[in-house]
Order: sequence, then structure tokens, then C-alpha cells
Amino acid sequence: MSDTFLPETTALLERTPRVVRELLDGLPDAWLGTPDTADGWTPRDVVGHLISAELDDWMPRVEMILADGANRPFEPFDRYAQVERDLDVALPVLIDRFAGLRRDSLVKLAELVTEPDLDRHGVHPDPAIGDVTMRELLSTWAVHDLDHVAQFYAARAGSHVAADGPWMANLAILTRRDG
Repeated sequence: MSDTFLPETTALLERTPRVVRELLDGLPDAWLGTPDTADGWTPRDVVGHLISAELDDWMPRVEMILADGANRPFEPFDRYAQVERDLDVALPVLIDRFAGLRRDSLVKLAELVTEPDLDRHGVHPDPAIGDVTMRELLSTWAVHDLDHVAQFYAARAGSHVAADGPWMANLAILTRRDG
């Protein structure tokens, strides 16, 4: 029996750029300038972070597992690289860049990774994470996307928190901001 993990994970990953575009492109700044939490990121910051992950995280780590296995830890990932790099870049440009990078990543993923590779091991630089499999890396990539899509919704909801009045207590997406 064939494992469906790889095609199912790829199906989710290929949708994320379209979801990002539909959620954010063309919205007024009033919906886009609020972070998801008090010290969190705006939607623009998140798109920049997704770009950084395409450049320096997911596929470089896939390639390291294939080339070095658990013999060499992954390079550390700068979760904040977008802050300076994307300072003056418009959101639509960032969305386009993310979509192109993701498309390229998925082409490369399809060329490089097969079902037997899913059980190959790599080493995360954080000892608390340590040994990981290709399957775990790819699953985390997909869930990372979902986490940031939820962050987009939380930021957009938070941009209108003052207008929600007494209903705020009933809107779970807004309680994220207080946690």
C-alpha cells in the first residue's frame, strides 16, 4: 500500500500562496497594520517570514537530510530576517515573491524526495528538538503554514477589536491577543 503523506502534504503546501493572496491582497491598510498579538507580527511581517523560510529553512533542510543525514545539524534559521530585508517592500510584491519561491520549492521537493526518504533522519540545531525525520520536517512545514494562516486571521480580527463592543468576549480569535 502506498503512503499518501507526501502528496497530501504537498497539496496543502501548494495552496498556501493562494490562501495568502486571497486573505491579504488588496485589503486596506486598516486591516493589515495590526499584529496578531501585542508583541506579534502584522500580516506583512508574516509573509516576509514565510519568504525567509522558503529561502533558508524547509528545502535547505530537506537537502541536508538527503546529503548528510544525521551527520551534520541543520543551519540555524533566522526567524526575523524579514524585518530589515523587507522594510520597504510592498505587500503585493512580498506575496508574489512568496508564491514564486513556494512554487520552486515544491518543484524541487517533487524531484528530490520519494516515499522511502520520509524515514531518513536529520538533526535540528536546537537540542530540545534534536533528531528528526524527513516526514516530521515536511509535516512541520505544512503545520507552520497553517499556524501562520491562523495568525493572519487573528491580526485581521484584532484590527477591529475596538468596534466589537460586548461581543468581544464571545470571539475566541480575539482572546488569542490577551494570552
